[in-house]
Amino acid sequence: MTAVAARDLVPHELRRTWAARGHYPDRDLHDLFSVQVFLHPDRPAVVDDDGVLTYADLNTLVRRMAVRLTRLGVGAGDVVATQLPNGRHACAVDLAVAAIGGVVLPFPVGRGELEARSLVGRSGAVAVVLDDGVHHDLGAPPWLRHVLTPADLLGPDEPFTPVRSDPDGPARILVSSGSEAEPKMVLYSHNALLGGRGAFVGRLMEPGRELRALFLVPLASSFGSNGTTVTLARHGGTLVLQRKFTPEGTLALIERARPTHVFGVPTMFRMLLDHVGEHDTSSVRVLAPGGAQLDAVTARRCREAFSCTVVNVYGSADGVNCHTALDDPPERVAGAGRPNPAVAEILVVDEDFRPRPTGEVGEIVARGPMSPMRYLDDDLNVRHRTPDGWVRTGDLGVFDAEGYLTVVGRRDDVVIRGGENISPAEVERLLVGHPAITDVACVGVPDPLMGQRLCACVVGEVDVADLDAFLTAAGLARYKHPERVVRLAALPLTPAGKVDRDTLRALTG
Repeated sequence: MTAVAARDLVPHELRRTWAARGHYPDRDLHDLFSVQVFLHPDRPAVVDDDGVLTYADLNTLVRRMAVRLTRLGVGAGDVVATQLPNGRHACAVDLAVAAIGGVVLPFPVGRGELEARSLVGRSGAVAVVLDDGVHHDLGAPPWLRHVLTPADLLGPDEPFTPVRSDPDGPARILVSSGSEAEPKMVLYSHNALLGGRGAFVGRLMEPGRELRALFLVPLASSFGSNGTTVTLARHGGTLVLQRKFTPEGTLALIERARPTHVFGVPTMFRMLLDHVGEHDTSSVRVLAPGGAQLDAVTARRCREAFSCTVVNVYGSADGVNCHTALDDPPERVAGAGRPNPAVAEILVVDEDFRPRPTGEVGEIVARGPMSPMRYLDDDLNVRHRTPDGWVRTGDLGVFDAEGYLTVVGRRDDVVIRGGENISPAEVERLLVGHPAITDVACVGVPDPLMGQRLCACVVGEVDVADLDAFLTAAGLARYKHPERVVRLAALPLTPAGKVDRDTLRALTG
């Protein structure tokens, strides 16, 4: 099935209801970007390793790339895969593909040849744009016509008439690795990106203040998809970017570029805390960790070090988003906040899809303006989508009496020790408060007697006895204590910036 021919699993009438409520701009991505160019051509659009690009400058770059793609025979409905680092070219290719009516499939730098070949082959991509120096053997699918670099796309600057796309039609394919043998591909419409995801970022903005967003995660990731489509096209803000995250480099960039918002994963923020020192971070108004559980200790340390608001973002490429609010009390920040109906309605259900009572754990399911159209793989739709468009996330959560959601872990990550279930996320939230631990992730390791035992992978000088004493004092049941410790200089991260649990399992297995 091609992306352009894919059927939306959310009923069309429901999409139109959300549009009538004002949740959708009902414009395509390039069209809305063009409005921002008209409104403020001289505003910085991108600040990256190569300098500053205004909206007018970026528009010129987008137009040149759109002209070149058209001359190469790439057009409406075609999928263009990209593997580019954070920077102006990643933004420009996104917008150029939208301008020709195509569908972009970004995946982060660092994902290897096998994954690149899988994505290109299964998506039907007619063109691939790779960073300079990257050479993948992508096989020889008959539909793949061009393998390009950004320099290959710098066509002449001449008039170009953009394609007007259906706002409810396909715009972007997000890649979600999850637990599948091959990466999942999730198809989003223009409205779901600009409207649903746009409402998420809009809730983090302060009235009357310009958005300058530093993305530490790849723009090609799910979290990073709030860059080009939302920060630029929807909100007319400035994107602050760097090719590669390093704590010192990021703090120097914050001093120089003065972002108001910083988006990253908790591990990145913990790394920044060790290097803040005398750096001037006074421009930062909001830190938005996402992609993994945020613990209360990290949230408190970030508030103190950056003197700003910290919000916790829970979300995924599969179609769920919930976050704490700017005015939520600090004790709420370690939770996932209350759902925003302009983004996604969220339920906690049992195995038969019946809502669980307040205070009882169940699977998190979501449906709303940000809901993707579908997975490209029909088998995944059968397993993870309902016929009326709900997404079954595989995450476990619970609502309290005030409507706040807490994510307690993933169904697939639960460690079963001698018949007892252990949530690694619960143990991690406690251990990160240990004074000798900088960062931690827990995984299950095979055991011939108990089936599995819990292993703590830590950045810090601790042993099993130290953790046992600390968790006992915290009141954690004894069977949930880690029975093995692996000390690391740093936790391994995936190309999308999340803790790489598969690598940790390989290290501990």
